Amino acid sequence: MTKPWVATACILCECNCGLEVELGGDDGRHLVKLRGDKRHPSSRGYACEKPHRLDHYQHGTDRITCPLRRRADGTFEEIDWDTAIREVAARLAAIRAEHGGDALFYYGGGGQGNHLPGAYATATRKALDIRYRSSALAQEKTGEFWISDRMMGSATRADFEHCDVALFLGKNPWHSHSIPRARVTLKEIAHDPARTLIVVDPRRTETAELADIHLAVKPGTDVWLLAALLAILLEDDRVDHAFLAQHVPADELATVTTALRATSIAEACARCGLDEALVRRTAQVIGSARAFASFEDLGVQMNRDSTLVSYLHRLLIVLTGSLGKPGTHFIPSMFVDIGNGESKHTSPVAGARIVGGLVPCNVIAEEILTDHPKRYRGMIVEATNPAHSLADSKRMREALGSLDTLVVIDIAMTETARLAHYVLPASTQFEKAEATFFNFDFPQNYFHLRRRLLDPMPGTLPEAEIHARLCEALGAVTDADYAPLRAAAAAGHAAYAQAALALLANPRLSGQAPVILYRTLPLPDDQREGAVIFGLCVRAAMQFPASLARAGFGGAPLAAAVALFEAILASPSGLIFAIDEWADVTKRLKTRDRKIHVDLPDLLAELAALPARPAVTDADYPFVLTAGERRSFTANTIIRDATWRKKDADGALRMNPDDALALGVVTGAHVQLSTRRGTARVSVEVSPSMQRGHVSLPNGHGLGHPALGGVAPNELTASEDRDRFVGTPWHKHVPARIELVS
Repeated sequence: MTKPWVATACILCECNCGLEVELGGDDGRHLVKLRGDKRHPSSRGYACEKPHRLDHYQHGTDRITCPLRRRADGTFEEIDWDTAIREVAARLAAIRAEHGGDALFYYGGGGQGNHLPGAYATATRKALDIRYRSSALAQEKTGEFWISDRMMGSATRADFEHCDVALFLGKNPWHSHSIPRARVTLKEIAHDPARTLIVVDPRRTETAELADIHLAVKPGTDVWLLAALLAILLEDDRVDHAFLAQHVPADELATVTTALRATSIAEACARCGLDEALVRRTAQVIGSARAFASFEDLGVQMNRDSTLVSYLHRLLIVLTGSLGKPGTHFIPSMFVDIGNGESKHTSPVAGARIVGGLVPCNVIAEEILTDHPKRYRGMIVEATNPAHSLADSKRMREALGSLDTLVVIDIAMTETARLAHYVLPASTQFEKAEATFFNFDFPQNYFHLRRRLLDPMPGTLPEAEIHARLCEALGAVTDADYAPLRAAAAAGHAAYAQAALALLANPRLSGQAPVILYRTLPLPDDQREGAVIFGLCVRAAMQFPASLARAGFGGAPLAAAVALFEAILASPSGLIFAIDEWADVTKRLKTRDRKIHVDLPDLLAELAALPARPAVTDADYPFVLTAGERRSFTANTIIRDATWRKKDADGALRMNPDDALALGVVTGAHVQLSTRRGTARVSVEVSPSMQRGHVSLPNGHGLGHPALGGVAPNELTASEDRDRFVGTPWHKHVPARIELVS
């Protein structure tokens, strides 16, 4: 008998491409075959090589299947769920009672495909008055978000399927994706003589191999390239005057153009190590584009001058008028505003700027390892591994180990879990309903609630259930609070929606909305964790009524929300929930006057100071290390079984052939790699893709399980090496030394 294919999604990058899975094995719990789901609205049958190994995630060797409590001697003992919930709630509540909710910190909230826990965690944070939080986004995107918020009031994405000029800045989408059907789209651009693919990257990546123009900047000098491109566009008058006149205040434009014209183009090209003629040709291509689309990513966002680079990148988009027409940049309809860049507060100890509610990751240890009265004393870590993934791992471990209470919610005994006072075992992403929130398609945007494939492993709970039990133990919500909605649910979704709005108008209960929905909205078992999406449908119907109506969900907001939610439940491969129009893009600017504000004095001052800065050199550490490069078989730490890798099992240090010759090493040899923070013995891969003086290590290696090889990159990074505006780390620019080992 042929086994059925079941719809789900990949969980290894933000795209969450639709997959179909055939289950099997002795217990029927193995993902034995996987293929792209042709019914998925965004990926349309596309999948790269990585998801075919997802069974290694589902059956990780260090899976936790019972709550654990740390003993006084540092070992762990198994406890039952009632005890775990009661004690965790009591310990966190005690910290709040003595020091206030600001002494508690939450790290996590979703990542890759694990998004719904972040929604349910808001209820726990509210129950404990937790204000301070962070996530992996604060390692990467907060500079871009902050700049976008100040300039446009919103982050943007780009339409690469219809552009004629595509720019990837510090990004290798062949492996990191982030755009729908990445490899198909890249090939289409590269093979079309009427289109131009531009890649800015020190390394000749797989994407750079396809490019018409590869701008191989010296590591960490992207800011000089962008300054040169902007200056050339102004010098050659290749800017969109009509767009600027309509959308940019004239006085601000005059200030910015004066500052940009002061750039010495020749010096800027020399600083970034590029031939001026090539840079001028690139500016000509961009300035002459019919439709220019661009994307900046970790290669610049985890590098020197990252926030200034984001500012100059936004100016490139604005000066060329590349917003609001097919093939350019857009502001999509979204269930959750991932790109919120608002900054109103600072962290309590370090005084670091908080962007989009996220404390910079590089100051978390600094916020803990102090006798400051406002230090963080308790912490919840969910579905993430800061002891491995954040800078300066040794110091991060010290900070986590010094907390009064550390609670980890995860599926595996991670490096962070080993430091916890309590470990609460979660169900995997295939043992619960999950959803995709990194959905940025345009003009048709999609949403995918993927159903549970497998029953939860005995002893584990979905995060939604864990948070519901914690909130109930804390007394934030009771059975009496649930009763009205449980009664209304019997009359259908429309009656339930009316009752929910009335109940949640109560300030005491509004913060518990995710838990209340989870406990009271009847759903099939394989979709139960999707209850919180009901509230998101209501919000979307109020925020984007025209977009939802074009997708077939019109009428009064509540009626539209109910229709949308029911359609989501009935669509195992996802559905189009919003259809936008290009003419509406500029209307979505959220600045006070709906204009694009380009005059950011602090960033212009940083630009003006560039010429006086000497080049970054260090005689003791002459190499530049990229600490964390995406390769064919890396996926952060979500797969903890190294046997999933078909290539590069040891995570080799990539090195230029001339550097290898000078050191007297060949591929397979071992060297000692040292930074100011640590030393590691690594194997070498000699690669012509690398510049002289530039080396790289992959991400996702060096995990603590004995079977896992490679180097943990953050044993070599320093927390003080960070952007001065938003604190993002310089993982892509780590001074290093390489020596022979016997």
